[in-house]
Amino acid sequence: MLFHARHTLTALILSLLLAACSNASPSQEATPAVVVDHGVIRVPPASPLRTRLKVQSVALHGLPHALSAPALVEADPAHTINVLAPLTGRITELDVRLGDRVKRGQLLAVMASSDYAQAVTDQQKATDALALAKATLDRAEGVKQAGGAAQKDLDAARSAFIQARAEHDRTQARLDSITSDTTHPGSARHMAVVAPTDGSITALSAAPGAFVNDASAALMTITDLRHVWVTANVAENESAEITPGLSADIVLPGLPGRHVQGTVQSVSDVLDPDSRRVKARIAVSNADAALKVNMFATATFQVPQTKALLVPQSALLMNNDNVTVFVEVSPWAFRRRTVVLGADEGDQARILEGLQPGDRVVVAGGVLIND
Repeated sequence: MLFHARHTLTALILSLLLAACSNASPSQEATPAVVVDHGVIRVPPASPLRTRLKVQSVALHGLPHALSAPALVEADPAHTINVLAPLTGRITELDVRLGDRVKRGQLLAVMASSDYAQAVTDQQKATDALALAKATLDRAEGVKQAGGAAQKDLDAARSAFIQARAEHDRTQARLDSITSDTTHPGSARHMAVVAPTDGSITALSAAPGAFVNDASAALMTITDLRHVWVTANVAENESAEITPGLSADIVLPGLPGRHVQGTVQSVSDVLDPDSRRVKARIAVSNADAALKVNMFATATFQVPQTKALLVPQSALLMNNDNVTVFVEVSPWAFRRRTVVLGADEGDQARILEGLQPGDRVVVAGGVLIND
């Protein structure tokens, strides 16, 4: 906050007075720049200060408070998918590299797996067994209708068919779980792993020839970077002002001149014990992928405020240890008044105490009468 130095009514006033005196006739007395009467500073009609002072009425304004915090671009977990190996096996082919952009259904890798081969074999056996059980049941029903078979033979055929169908369904479900959204069936021993979504390969732990013995470990990570988070680290004493739904303006040193708009999605309930800051996550559209993960940024939030009196910073003057303004009590008559400041709003200052709506204050040239 910029305050004008105290006791500066010196050179400028003297120069103005000297100029006025030099232009006056010897018989004329110099017009005083100001007249002080019981704390009221009056500016006479002929005073040169009348052209230097500017007076303005103050009013209530609902201007939001701008709050800035350092931030970092991060991947949005809602648009991040880990691609897992459906079974253990060896990677025989890897068709992507770190940073590649992929489309849904695109081939990522091929794996050779004895488990996959066994699943295919089991399903084929179950299919053949179901066909045989169905044929046996049809034959038993035909013989029964002709009167040449006992009821127990028909019941046995029906039971065998039911069991064969259950086994077929089980093996088919097993095979379907392997050849899911992330795989396509290949040969009897090979599985094709495909992309489940559009995005970029942001992590890769697979390599040709590597053996995958943990089916829960990710082969790679695909992130849709058209949607990212900008995570702002908000100071502890300002964290209560940041709430979901607030708009934010984001600037990035790596993208000079560009402003990105976003909305606060969430605010962490946990304070970082080292930095004493709270994470506020801002959802940002990144259609052109210009924002890169781990880019530095600055997020500025527009925090709504109750209406308050605003005065220009140029109106504020120091008097001893107090912040003061000059209030017009009558035309071209001013009295000093102490004020209590609120938040700094750039070239404006919030006034919490000391002024009322409609008061007229000196907003320019006040330093000339600050004595």
